[in-house]
Amino acid sequence: MSIKYTGGVLAAVLFLIPTASFAYIGPGAGISAIGTLIAVVGAILLAIVGFVWYPVKRMLKRRAAAQTPDAKAPE
Repeated sequence: MSIKYTGGVLAAVLFLIPTASFAYIGPGAGISAIGTLIAVVGAILLAIVGFVWYPVKRMLKRRAAAQTPDAKAPE
């Protein structure tokens, strides 16, 4: 029974051994990859700003409005 699985185990081990890869990435593909990375990081940062900054800004506006006297208050 163990002879039956030897080929599969040997193939799995050979696929897991790292080997050197001599590949060339052209300038167009490299610049596209860098641009995509910058866009993804920028989108994540803007999402964080959207979820954090705008509620804080709204809270600060309400606090400032509560501290200033109302101009339409009856005398």
